[in-house]
Amino acid sequence: MAGNGKDTRLAVLQLSGGNDALQTIVPYTNGLYYDNRPHVGIPQDQVLAINDELGFNPTLAPIKELYDQGKVAVILGAGYPNPSRSHFRSMDIWHTCAPELMGFTGWLGRAINDMDPKHENVLTGVNFGRGLPRALALSGVPVASVGDLATYGVLTSVSGEDQRAQALDVFSRMYSPAVGTGVVMEYLSAMGTDALKGADILKTAPEKYSSSVEYAGDQVSQYMKDMVQVLTGDFDTRVVYTTAPFNSFDTHANMLPAHATLWQNTSRAIVDFFDDLKEHDASENTILLVFSEFGRRVRDNGTGTDHGAAGMAFVIGDRVKGGVYGEHPSLAPGDLDDGDMHYNHDFRGSYGTITEKWLGLDPTDICHGNFEQFDFIK
Repeated sequence: MAGNGKDTRLAVLQLSGGNDALQTIVPYTNGLYYDNRPHVGIPQDQVLAINDELGFNPTLAPIKELYDQGKVAVILGAGYPNPSRSHFRSMDIWHTCAPELMGFTGWLGRAINDMDPKHENVLTGVNFGRGLPRALALSGVPVASVGDLATYGVLTSVSGEDQRAQALDVFSRMYSPAVGTGVVMEYLSAMGTDALKGADILKTAPEKYSSSVEYAGDQVSQYMKDMVQVLTGDFDTRVVYTTAPFNSFDTHANMLPAHATLWQNTSRAIVDFFDDLKEHDASENTILLVFSEFGRRVRDNGTGTDHGAAGMAFVIGDRVKGGVYGEHPSLAPGDLDDGDMHYNHDFRGSYGTITEKWLGLDPTDICHGNFEQFDFIK
């Protein structure tokens, strides 16, 4: 329970494509940074200093304001052993907590299962975007996946309880196995039925919501707005998830303007999200995790940066102990991991902190082990 007596909730923003950690939290007094980034380095006098070594990229000014209020934990050197530079493999690892093997169940799917073991609420977890991130996947665990909350729900045009029940029954039988009782088909049948139930309930969210916060029109802002509508809509949702536009943070070229625009939009959306939650008396029991599947290479390629290893993450909220957690990875040539920053914090430790200290769950199975945690929850 949070300080206001309400259940704690977790929001997740995935920065798809591999956000450049060195361009986000800049080691602005380290000459090796500028030696390796002659084309894309952030000028020292533009960096928003945290201390005499590190500072925020100026396009993250809204997040820096939250940091100055003590609400942002900056997690440095996040990664895992034997890093993969593949988008899909690395994201799978962050989703499943399984670097050593191919995982099929997500850490948040396991968390939702522990929160609601009888699966009584089809909206304990809600994703905003196309498809279902593997982080939320676990057989038998219902998770609604919403493209556009304003038009969500295949049953929204069906009126009357009898007609709705008939449509639900038909849909359920359509998803049932035609021959036999295969596990996959049973899963699809259950998930299809739960998706319809979720759609039927969630269509009421925009009707219940009003706010003075004016979100921008980009996709991240709209999904963050949708998150607030669900979190404040009395659906008992505990986990909400969304992803920045697919691979948008994959800044191989034209990096300076592209990365700046991405973070201007993202920073603004995050601040609007928390302003909106505060207006609805819901910021005290919500934290936001912001992560990406890997960082970028230390040396630029002329106009951008290529796939790397260690990255970083943010955890943001009223009950976050703000500050810098972990050490910034060394940029010395002998300390690099094949030209990339070497991780010094296993990301599963931060997941463990969130799981145990925020959600009140045992992290051992959810995170596939126990890893060193940071104390960033009040």
